[in-house]
Amino acid sequence: MTDAGSPSADEATFIAAAHAGDTARFALLTERHRRELQVHCYRMLANHDDAQDMTQETFLRAWNKRESFRGHAALRTWLYRIATNACLDFLEKRTDRTPVPSGLSEPDSEVPYLQPYPDRLLPEDPQESVVARETIELAFIVAVQHLPPRQRAVLILRDVLGRPASQVAEALDLTVASVTSALQRARVTMRGQLPDRRLDWRSPATHELSDDERGVVRSYMDAHERNDLDGLTSLLRDDLRFAMLPDPGTVTRGAGDAVDGWVSAGLFRPGHDDWRCLATTVNRMPAAALYLRTPADPAHRLFTLAVLHVADGRIAELTGFDATDKPWLGLPPTL
Repeated sequence: MTDAGSPSADEATFIAAAHAGDTARFALLTERHRRELQVHCYRMLANHDDAQDMTQETFLRAWNKRESFRGHAALRTWLYRIATNACLDFLEKRTDRTPVPSGLSEPDSEVPYLQPYPDRLLPEDPQESVVARETIELAFIVAVQHLPPRQRAVLILRDVLGRPASQVAEALDLTVASVTSALQRARVTMRGQLPDRRLDWRSPATHELSDDERGVVRSYMDAHERNDLDGLTSLLRDDLRFAMLPDPGTVTRGAGDAVDGWVSAGLFRPGHDDWRCLATTVNRMPAAALYLRTPADPAHRLFTLAVLHVADGRIAELTGFDATDKPWLGLPPTL
């Protein structure tokens, strides 16, 4: 928008394309926002596949509502409003996706539909804190899922994206007072979910991995490839939190419990398991793609993606994801 309140060049071009029914120009103007809108939907839904679907739904709704755009707000702001409401509609229908699986205590609760988000799909030229590390890490994504959907939307729009309360109120059809109240409640919940984390999300820290993180990933992969269970155990903090998704039943606390589970599952058998590993990053976090070759198979096949949260040079959280049949991870299926 210009200072006089008239549409900018992009908004004017969009309005012209909308009135002309110019699908090619419409796609060109909206497509540039795809990556950041998909990240927004991912924060709301914690699932890459759902985020991709809701981003596509956003563009469909935008096309259907194209003539309602008058340029009173930036095109980007208008698209975020549509995306947020598409996610809220999705969450209203998907009542089966409860954030806390039954049978698990609150501190060990996990989000069974959680999926990792490959760094290669993040916006290449992010604006401010759109992809700040603290707001894309798994711990943040999981914590946000414990908020009611509208509180979730308010927190993301206000505290992550820095939108003014009046704009958020308009987007969600709420009063400014309701937005302020929802934000206060959401912040209390987030402090409870992330007691040891930095919560100043609008002042993003560096996106780069630390030397500690890179070193731990190398050691983690080396221990796997050598079937060195003792070496792997030495990398784990005693209060390790381990989860294997999509099965929330494997959420455990404590390095000992995690190691016992791996042994009972038949992993790390010298002379039997043959591992190869590939370092990568997802959610701005260090990760290792684990490839397993069984005696009857000549190839090392993608098995699991292990995402690590490193604290003081050791692994504090280890989240494993089934990595098979997920081409969007961008990982080779075999090594």
